[in-house]
Amino acid sequence: MQIERQPVIILVRPQMGENIGAAARAMLNFGLTEMRLVEPRDGWPNPKAVAMASGAAGRVLDAARVYPTLAAAMEGIDYAYATTARGRELTKPVFTPATAMAQARAHEGRSAIIFGPERTGLENDDIARANAIVTVPVNPDFPSLNLAQAVLLMGYEYGREILPPNPPPGPPVRGRDPRRPHRDRALGRSLRRPAVAGGVLLSRNQGRIDAAEHAQHVGAAGLDQGRCPHPARRPAAVDPPLGAP
Repeated sequence: MQIERQPVIILVRPQMGENIGAAARAMLNFGLTEMRLVEPRDGWPNPKAVAMASGAAGRVLDAARVYPTLAAAMEGIDYAYATTARGRELTKPVFTPATAMAQARAHEGRSAIIFGPERTGLENDDIARANAIVTVPVNPDFPSLNLAQAVLLMGYEYGREILPPNPPPGPPVRGRDPRRPHRDRALGRSLRRPAVAGGVLLSRNQGRIDAAEHAQHVGAAGLDQGRCPHPARRPAAVDPPLGAP
């Protein structure tokens, strides 16, 4: 993906640092790295944005630039898309995200996608500076996307024809024994059977404690010599009762 052809993400008067960070994370998922901020409410830089951005802080937030107005933030932009869910009485083309981002991929100059504040969205004066409107076809009874969701959706539509069609293979899973399920099943069967320890038959309800006492008694007879008096009949190890420390 060519950096100079990527659309610029412009956040107009964003209110919460966490949303700026989440938007940066969404951008980098699809290879977008240029963010411009217009009058962020809580100032800039914002530690909450950095915390939410996770690994995208260094690639996106560190290079983000802050502007006093949307007009200033659109420096060098040839074509801009304003995202809004509400109908406007403006004579501008209206696109879905898929159509708009297909157009942005074919555009020779710099394009931008403009997002409004979380609470109110873009104002008419903001939209007037754009060339086109992008509206997401969502449930009309609940046409609400948060800022990061909207950025993620636009980033996906832009990158879907550019990024690799299949995800790269993940790292191999370490420490996984392919025989483990069979061993687990065998262990489960053994736990369901009566066990024999030191010649004593253990019932499920009785005998782990009894067997432990028996093994302790048998082994104690040879402590002075440092060995069991009957090596051939040395008691087997006995598990402690379930739940014992």
